[in-house]
Amino acid sequence: MIKVCKFGGTSMADGNTIRRVAEILRADPARRYVVVSAPGKRFGGDVKVTDLLYAAHTELERTGACGESFRKACERFRSIVSELGLAFEIEELLAETEREIERERSVDFTASRGEYLAARIMAAFLEIPFIDARDVVKFRADGSLDGERTFTLTANALRGKRYAVVSGFYGEGADGKVRTFSRGGSDVSGAIVARAAGADLYENWTDVSGFLAADPRIVDDPERITALSYKELRELSYMGANVLHSDSIFPVREAEIPVLIKNTFRPEDEGTYILPTSKYHFTGKTVTGIAGKQNFTVIHIEKSLMNAEVGFAHRVLGVLLEHNISFEHMPSGIDTMSFVIDSECLKNGVLESLCEDIRKTVRPDGFRVFDDIALIAVVGHGMSRNVGTSAKLFNAIAKAGVNVRMIDQGSSELNIIVGVDNDQYSRTLRAAYEAFFLE
Repeated sequence: MIKVCKFGGTSMADGNTIRRVAEILRADPARRYVVVSAPGKRFGGDVKVTDLLYAAHTELERTGACGESFRKACERFRSIVSELGLAFEIEELLAETEREIERERSVDFTASRGEYLAARIMAAFLEIPFIDARDVVKFRADGSLDGERTFTLTANALRGKRYAVVSGFYGEGADGKVRTFSRGGSDVSGAIVARAAGADLYENWTDVSGFLAADPRIVDDPERITALSYKELRELSYMGANVLHSDSIFPVREAEIPVLIKNTFRPEDEGTYILPTSKYHFTGKTVTGIAGKQNFTVIHIEKSLMNAEVGFAHRVLGVLLEHNISFEHMPSGIDTMSFVIDSECLKNGVLESLCEDIRKTVRPDGFRVFDDIALIAVVGHGMSRNVGTSAKLFNAIAKAGVNVRMIDQGSSELNIIVGVDNDQYSRTLRAAYEAFFLE
C-alpha cells in the first residue's frame, strides 16, 4: 500500500510540530511520500513564513534588498533547525536563497522559498531524498497546470525512491521561472504526488479532525462527518467549509484516489474520508453537512414574455462577461430571472455600471437589486432518498422566524440553497442543523 501525506503550515510551524510529523510518518511504513507547506503560525499573533516572504518581496521592490521581513523568515528556519538538533548547513542555504531572491526579483519565487526550505529541512531530518517541485511540476504558458507532463515527471522522480519529501505550492512556468499555485497550493501538490505515485490513499494532515457538519463558531459542538463524496465536498467547500478546497484535489479526484483529512495534533482521531462516487456508500443520513456564506447581491430582472424572447439570457450573460463578473446562482421564473453575485465583485461603482448595461441591453419591465443576502446550503446524497426533506428544512426555518428571500435546488437533488438577510444567517444555519442533526 502507498500513502502520500501532505502536512500544512501549522504542522510545520516549529521543531516540536515537525517532530510530531516525523512520528506520524514513522508510525506507518505505507506513508511513503511527503509534501510540506511553509511554516505557519506558532501562536496567536504570530506571522506565517509565507506572509513574511511576501513582505520581503515588497521590501525588495522598494529598497533593492530583502530587508527585515526576510531576516525574520530566516530566524524561523534557524530556530527549527536548532529545535530539531539537526546538523544542517542552514546558514549557507539561507545566504544562497537570499542571493537567488534578489537576482530573480519575482514574487512567486520569493513566496515559494518557504516550502522549499521547509522541505529541505524535513528531508534532512527524516534522512530521505528531497525532490524540488520546480523540477517536476510544470505550468503551461497560460498559467494552467500541464498535468500530463507533471504526472510523468513526478512519477519518474519518485521511481526507485522508497521514501521522499517533495516541496509544495510551486512549480515551473513555461518561461523557466518559478510559479506558485493560486490557492490551496500545497494541497494541489500533494494531490499531484498521490496521482503520480499511484497512491492508495492521500492523507491531508492539518489542525482539525476532518469536516464538521456545520460551522462550530455558530453551532455548538457539531457532528464530525465521517465520510463524504467529492460532489458533497465541492458543494460544502464552495459554500464556506474551508478545511479543504475542492479544486485543490482534482488530480486525485480524476484518478479516484480517496482522501483522508487527519489532525496532526490528534492523530488518533478518525478524521474524514473524501471518496469518489464509485467508492462512496450511503451513510443513511439525509443530510451530510450544512454550510453558508454571507454578503451577496441579487439582481432581479422582470420582463413579460421573457420565455419567448430568444437569446434573452444570452444577452444578460454577455453583459456579465463584458464586466468580467461571475454569478453564483441564477433562479428564474417564466417572466423573471435573478443573478446572485458576490458583493465583493460589485464595489467601486461596478454594480451601478452593470445594472445600467443590463437595462440598456434587455430593456426589462422591472429591475430590482437586493443586497446583504446570505446563502445557506443543505447538502447530502440522502436528500433524494427521503420524502419531506424540503418540508423539514422550511418548517425549521419558519419556526426560527426567518423569512426566506430565495430558494435554489439543483436537479441532482444534492443540495437545497436558501437565501436570507445577512442578519438572519446564524439563526437560519442553526435552525437547519437542529432540524437534521438533533432529531
